[in-house]
Parts: sequence; structure tokens; C-alpha cells
Amino acid sequence: MRDAHRKTSVYENVGKQFNKAADLMRLDPHIRRILSKTTNEISVNFPVKMDDGRIKMFTGYRVQHNDTLGPYKGGLRYHPAVDIDEVRALATWMTWKSGIVDIPFGGAKGGIQFDPCVCSSSELERITRRFTFALGCNIGPEYDIPAPDVNTNAQIMAWILDTYLSTQPPHTRQANRHVVTGKPVEAGGSLGRDKATGQGVVFTIEEWAKEKGLNLDGATYTVQGFGNVGSWASRLLKAHGAKLIAVEDATGAIANEKGIDADDLTNYVAKTGGVKGYPGAKETDHKTLLSTKADIFIPAALENQITAETAPLLQVRLVAEGANGPTDPAGDDILNKKGIDILPDILCNAGGVIVSYFEWLQNKRSEFWDLGEVDSKLYKKMVSAYARVRDTAKEFNTDWRTAAYIVALRRLEKVYKERGIFP
Repeated sequence: MRDAHRKTSVYENVGKQFNKAADLMRLDPHIRRILSKTTNEISVNFPVKMDDGRIKMFTGYRVQHNDTLGPYKGGLRYHPAVDIDEVRALATWMTWKSGIVDIPFGGAKGGIQFDPCVCSSSELERITRRFTFALGCNIGPEYDIPAPDVNTNAQIMAWILDTYLSTQPPHTRQANRHVVTGKPVEAGGSLGRDKATGQGVVFTIEEWAKEKGLNLDGATYTVQGFGNVGSWASRLLKAHGAKLIAVEDATGAIANEKGIDADDLTNYVAKTGGVKGYPGAKETDHKTLLSTKADIFIPAALENQITAETAPLLQVRLVAEGANGPTDPAGDDILNKKGIDILPDILCNAGGVIVSYFEWLQNKRSEFWDLGEVDSKLYKKMVSAYARVRDTAKEFNTDWRTAAYIVALRRLEKVYKERGIFP
């Protein structure tokens, strides 16, 4: 799904988006200088014994962008394309997300550059535990809190939790359970965390549909990426009566104009590892998927999918960004000229960090909230953030992505001005 001819710098794209918003809102130049850089960049090389007895070296990263609003917060991804440029960009986006949805977290991100699909479960466990040990005190429940991201899940968070707690003095271990979020519920996780990002995507789509007078019952949508975010968004839209007509993931693309059952496809992918060969749809290709006429397109895969080359293909009313950075600046310009609405990633997919915050709070307070309470609180946060971005877009007469940046930058600017710069 990524453009094979050249690798666009995702961090460069973040800089362009940041500068556009900073110029428009006239961000204080001193604060602009601070926010344009990451605070800490940790790179660790560590050995792991593989199943066949070989020792293999892995490189892992943790980038901490800013902690002015609260502890660093962000996911860990396992993917062959992970590099420091990508992790810097993702860490920066996390700072903006927390600012937009008004939670007391900063931004961080991390990952390991490898393909987890070729590793056994026991190898994954050893890689995860050794990475956690290598990070050491660069993570912590009141300092930097990892979470799941691409190719990581609740099981991996449980291994991180166990490894981290094992390094702590026995009498403090129970006080450190909030070192990671996205844990299994039995290990201190929160109800609703598994669907949180997809749920947030759907909450923002609902608000947009209300304002546009679109009835989601019968509306059509396409999805790129059918992992956690794409599958949950699809299942939750199905409950509205919306019709999924095309899906793509790393294994291929499928389409059925009469509709694809999102629950059935989720079960199929759980068994086979991808959408390819799904009997309820016919095989198609990447360009045809992007060209499919529909009301909504949900990119929920990797970065830089909607570019100068692919944006002209889209025939939709809305792009709801479930992934981080799926649209580059050139793609943005084309979508805006075409009159296609965009729910930007730092707003649209912020449900994950919001429910991570709820999990962190529950652990700190030794509480356990039911699903209704989690969903209700998530809905309020997402709808409030949606309204802030919408109103800011009107105030500055600008696009929604730039408006979302301005919402975050205003909050950070205010805190910096109140606190001052040490010394």
C-alpha cells in the first residue's frame, strides 16, 4: 500500500503542517522553536535468542516529543518500515492529539524495526521483554506510558507490564500497573480499549453526518487497512446500517457493491490473516479500491497513502483518517480543491489515547469502570474536540487539519506562557 518508488519523509510532512498552522495563528516564535523539536530520542540495540538458537540484534526506538501537558504517551509499533523519522512524526502527532482532546498527556512513540509475522509467539515475547528491559527507566507510569500500535496488542502490553514490574522493588510493583495501557482487562486494562480508536472514528463520522444531513443508514463506505481500527470502525458503522463496499489490507483488495458483512470479514481475517480470498466479495486492486465511488473512505493503514498520485482517484464525500498521517500535504491540497471533507487523524483517531487515559486513571485510582461509563466519557471527549476543531476552522477560515493543529498549539502556547521557560 505504501508508494514503492520513493519514501516520503513523514516527519517533513508534520513540519509542513505545523508551520502552516503556526503561521496562520501567529504562534509565539519562542514556543514555536521549542515545539518544532523532539525532547528526547532513545535508540537501543539489543540481542535476542531466536527459537533456532541464533542470537539476533534488534534496533528499537522511543521518541519523546513534549511533556508540557503531562507524561509522555504513545504507542509501540512492530514493523519493517519503523525508523527514527517515522517515530519522530508519530510522537509529535501524539502531542497534538492530547492537546486537541484536552487530556493531561504529552506525546511519545516507539517501535522496533522487524517483521513480527515471521516470528513465533515465544520469539515475540523475548523481543518484547528484552526491548522493555533495554528501555529501562526511559518509560514509567508517571513519565512515559507506552500502548499498542501497528502489529502490537494487549498480549504484548502484558509482557511489557510484567517485565517492567519485575525490575521494580516488590513493595512498589502494584503502584506501577499504569506503566502501559491497552493491557488485557484481567491485567488491569479498561473495557472498551480494544475498540476505542475505531469508536472515536465513528463518533466523529456521526457528528459530520449530522451536520451534512447524511443518513448513515444506507450510506456507503470503503476501508483501507482491516486491523484493529479498520475492523472496529467497520463493525460499528454496520450497526448504523451503513454499507461496506470495498476493503484493502496488506494481502490484497476486495469489493462487493451489494455490501460486505464487517463481522463476518473480521472473523475471516482472524482465521486467515488478511482479506484476500474472502468468499463474500470479488478480488480487486489498489487503484480500483481508491477509485470506488462511496460516501466515506476510512484510511486505517499506514502513512502517505493519499498523495499527489492517488488523491485524484478518490470519489467520496469524506475521508475519515483512522491511520496516522495517511494524507500527505500534496494529497491534502487536492482533496480540499475537490471539495472532499477531511476528518484529520489527530482528531479522528484520538479515541485510542482518550481511553488509554481512562485506563491510566482507573489504575491510579484502583477503580474499574463499566463499558457504558467508558463509552459515555469517550463520546463527550470526541464530540467536544470535534466542535473545537470545527469552530476553529470557521474562525481562521481554514481547513480542518490546520484548525486541529491550531487547537493543540493554542493550548500548549497558553501553558508555556503561564509556566514560563526554566531557568
